[in-house]
Amino acid sequence: MADIVKAGRVALDGIVLKKSDQKVEADQVTLDGQPLEAPHGLLAMLHKPLGYVCTHSDGEGPTIYELLPPQWMNRKPSVTSIGRLDKDTSGLLLITDLGPLVHRYTSPRAEVKKIYEVTVDHALEDSLIETFASGEVMLRGEDRPCLPAKLDITGSHTASLTLMEGRYHQVRRMFASQGWHVEKLHRRQFGDYQLGTLEVGRWQMLDTPEV
Repeated sequence: MADIVKAGRVALDGIVLKKSDQKVEADQVTLDGQPLEAPHGLLAMLHKPLGYVCTHSDGEGPTIYELLPPQWMNRKPSVTSIGRLDKDTSGLLLITDLGPLVHRYTSPRAEVKKIYEVTVDHALEDSLIETFASGEVMLRGEDRPCLPAKLDITGSHTASLTLMEGRYHQVRRMFASQGWHVEKLHRRQFGDYQLGTLEVGRWQMLDTPEV
């Protein structure tokens, strides 16, 4: 930062700053004539396409970070997703550089509403509604049942599933435990945030909550 200030690239109300330790309000500062982007922390919503991974390396395919402004990777800390969606799942992802916000949403104690649109391999049965709501569904390799989940059957092979937790591949594993294979999976809501009409592969800035 000191080198940037010395180069005359940082200004306050149009006046070039001379000292890097000068105390100023971040939202009044410009860099190369442009306002600082989200100086108090960044939060954005991304409509993740199929085929993209949520890791920072591209060993398994293109990453979601290729869809974001390159300068976000240079933030300190750099941005990361709040939770993940697997390569074969599309939908809403929150992106932030605020560690406390990541913890708020991903802590094991956090009960964050997540709504998924699901397509399965064979006709759904009404009994599955009660099964998922029972709080007794066990996933292979785990020793505690899933929290009660709300299943709305929307077609012979389609449903909407609302979860209040986020285990590894939970939606796919819940259906598999009852004999169904998930063929398509899409998340349309995370917490209070809804995907709405945001186009696939696009992102939009959100107001940053207090953390």
